[in-house]
Amino acid sequence: MKLAMIGFGQAGGKIVDKFLEYDERTGSGIVRSAVAVNTAKADLLGLENVPEDNRVLIGQARVKGHGVGADNELGAEIAEEDIDEVQGAIDNIPVHEVDAFLIIAGLGGGTGSGGSPVLAKHLKRIYTEPVYGLGILPGGDEGGIYTLNAARSFQTFVREVDNLLVFDNDAWRKSGESVEGGYDAINDEIVKRFGILFGAGEVNQGGTVAESVVDSSEIINTLAGGGVSTVGYAAEEVEQENDGGLLSRFKGGDDDDGMDSANTTNRITSLVRKAALGRLTLPCEIEGSERALLVMSGPPQHLNRKGIERGRKWLEEQTGSMEVRGGDYPVPDSGYVASVILLSGVHNVPRIKELQQVAIEAQDNIDEIRDESKANLEELVEDEDDELDPLF
Repeated sequence: MKLAMIGFGQAGGKIVDKFLEYDERTGSGIVRSAVAVNTAKADLLGLENVPEDNRVLIGQARVKGHGVGADNELGAEIAEEDIDEVQGAIDNIPVHEVDAFLIIAGLGGGTGSGGSPVLAKHLKRIYTEPVYGLGILPGGDEGGIYTLNAARSFQTFVREVDNLLVFDNDAWRKSGESVEGGYDAINDEIVKRFGILFGAGEVNQGGTVAESVVDSSEIINTLAGGGVSTVGYAAEEVEQENDGGLLSRFKGGDDDDGMDSANTTNRITSLVRKAALGRLTLPCEIEGSERALLVMSGPPQHLNRKGIERGRKWLEEQTGSMEVRGGDYPVPDSGYVASVILLSGVHNVPRIKELQQVAIEAQDNIDEIRDESKANLEELVEDEDDELDPLF
């Protein structure tokens, strides 16, 4: 799948930068074009892989390149005001070569949280290609203002995109980990999962062809109903072999082949279960998911149609959905077999309900503090005897 990626804000820019590095390393060719947008000049300068011409600094008249300080209302205003500058960078994207736009943003800060829904609305007005969001939820320990930002941004962003893929930092932060190290590890997880998902179906010249091809249309159809999506992943190390390939998977005959086939099928079905029931990018109950897509990735000799079909049927039973697609993504030089599951239209998400509840409490608390602050200031400067005249 060929994507035009736009990283909005600090987290979004870093993740797009990491996607470009992943693309270069794996040769997956997912990122057809990449743009980073920010109100903070230092964040844009810190990127390594996004071309300098595609780094867009907005809000200079308002915040002088210093960011919006977690004020996502200001982030949204600046995005509205400077949308032409962002569009200027998007104009350089060969849109006829992309399958979709993907806007990536951290939802807890100011720039990405406020600006990404504005950009999504703008792109949907102009282009016919789908516009997806990848929203990163802040950890619960990051504070009330970030939770409030995330709750407000989430409910706006999900309405403006064709589908919102979500990654919850809270489910992935390890205790005792440094902030910098924690975010680097989280960004690696994001890129690994979405890299395999979006990379499926891309075959280079002379590359190995999948038995059950998963191409961009399968992903687009899975995301087409809108709503919120989450991704599961599980992998197992396997021995690499030089031979094998498409034809070797159709061979029948001796017992060894039968044994290998049974082992391959069992490994695949086991990995499908681990991916669906393990740590999802947004933890939720998978029952009730409206649509699902299963992608098995790895060396061709470790993939087979029977295992994928079994995994797909199991997923159908677990989700209760009749729209479960599946296929393989052969990677001949990989040392792993991996299962990636996209669950779209998920409803039973305790984290989102909790986020909204905490945000309502934070909003009430902020309003209370502001009212109290005003009263305290009046009390502090009150002139009881009217002895002082004001300057004006």
